[in-house]
Amino acid sequence: MQMRCDRLWRGARLATLAPSKSGLGIVEDGVIAARDGRIVFAGSAPEATGLEADEIIDCEGRWITPGLIDCHTHLIFGGDRAHEFELRLAGASYEEIAHAGGGIVSTMKATRAASEADLVASALPRLDALLAEGVTTIEVKSGYGLSTDAELKSLRAARALAARRPVSVATTFLGAHALPPEADGDKDAYIASVIDDMLPAVAGEGLADAVDAFCEGLAFSPEQVARVFEAAKALGLPVKLHADQLSNLHGAALAARFGALSADHLEHTDEHGAAAMAQAGTVAVLLPGAYYFIRETKVPPVALFRAHGVPMALATDCNPGTSPLTSLLLTLNMGATLFRMTVEECLAGVTREAARALGRLDEIGTLEAGKSCDLAIWDIERPAELVYRMGFNPLHRRVWRGR
Repeated sequence: MQMRCDRLWRGARLATLAPSKSGLGIVEDGVIAARDGRIVFAGSAPEATGLEADEIIDCEGRWITPGLIDCHTHLIFGGDRAHEFELRLAGASYEEIAHAGGGIVSTMKATRAASEADLVASALPRLDALLAEGVTTIEVKSGYGLSTDAELKSLRAARALAARRPVSVATTFLGAHALPPEADGDKDAYIASVIDDMLPAVAGEGLADAVDAFCEGLAFSPEQVARVFEAAKALGLPVKLHADQLSNLHGAALAARFGALSADHLEHTDEHGAAAMAQAGTVAVLLPGAYYFIRETKVPPVALFRAHGVPMALATDCNPGTSPLTSLLLTLNMGATLFRMTVEECLAGVTREAARALGRLDEIGTLEAGKSCDLAIWDIERPAELVYRMGFNPLHRRVWRGR
């Protein structure tokens, strides 16, 4: 049967990451064909019979992976926190800086003062750095506005990135990120405003693909987070959770109870939490940039996640305070060196499992017919190079929706 396609890549080695194949799903002498922005064929050249294309690209033996996915970022914010970095170098802890008026609240002030255009303009260089490494989908959280107007502004700015660059953007509402000063220490009252004011406004404008919260002693309790999640579920929005980063408040189990797409950080997660996540299908999103930057010493329980079959993703956690990281390739190396993840786990973590963490595995994350033609084409001899190297970018070409 003849099939006409817009574009065909041949002479490639494929790491399809398809779950139906073993390991990385490697295909030698591979071919990918796309039509109308979607993959219509991904497989070996002998099987690619009857394909005709308007344009044929010879990859000359290069590797093709799915386009990379950064599934946890805080890309939209005002200002920076370089001064706090100096304080941390001098011995101040994350909690001490936060209690002294720094941390998230300092970024909140700069974010509130910035216009939507300012927020977009400041985020574009960070986004461009990620795109230059083969990222084709990015998740962007709000959470630095902490008022209805400022949260809406942040989410609009995040959505606006997709109009300025060829990239897919998933937006997450993180109103329950920190307590703003005007709340006068009343966390319950602020959570009520998140539920009664912010969430309906966000949902009414269709600005969020998911709802997140920060479950931690210096942020919000499991009971307060549960109230937010119940409200999100009532509005038909899936949930995610910053869980068990600095202490074990059983955030992983809480996320699982609400069928969360992901629980993120997870340094202090216990076996009960890992088992609950596995049963719920909740992805563990590991963030080695934050672990490195705040000098954490407790490593996420990767062995427990393996033992219980919890899918693991990796992300930059790009944010101004605890992970000013704009390299998903460096994140791969950190996942391997700091968390002892395998090459296969790392690469799946920024493709297939990152797509799963966004609830978009049916659209992206693997090289399979029917999915969006998002590709990263690499000048490498073997996939392990993407994890092994530091400060080196071997990207040859980035393809988004077939272009």
